[in-house]
Amino acid sequence: MPAKGFLTLGQRSRGKVNVMGGVRYHDKKRTCFFIDKGNSISFYEQIKNLYISIKDEWINQGNIGDEFIRSGVKILIILDNASYHKKKDILEKIEQEMPNIQLYFLPPYSPDFKFFGLAAKIHPDIGFYE
Repeated sequence: MPAKGFLTLGQRSRGKVNVMGGVRYHDKKRTCFFIDKGNSISFYEQIKNLYISIKDEWINQGNIGDEFIRSGVKILIILDNASYHKKKDILEKIEQEMPNIQLYFLPPYSPDFKFFGLAAKIHPDIGFYE
């Protein structure tokens, strides 16, 4: 039986790809960004794209854009401990420009919190190659 899911070859020598993805809790909407390089600049750009996407969706629901920050909408993002996720200047920039975003870091060794395993539990009809 063929495995479900996706396989994407990247630019790296071992065929790995940098991916940021998430699942929204209340409706299980999935978002996935494929990133050329795992660095603080691309990390910031993807967080900014996610923020803009969520804000645009909020506005399309009939809300006023200027009230997005004051509304109390929270965007919780759980991250691993990649060094570019923890770069001080990037974290400060996210905090200043996107105050709705709250970043949480997994403990250094977290085999129980591997993204692909969590995603498969949330939505079992999706499989992933690891």
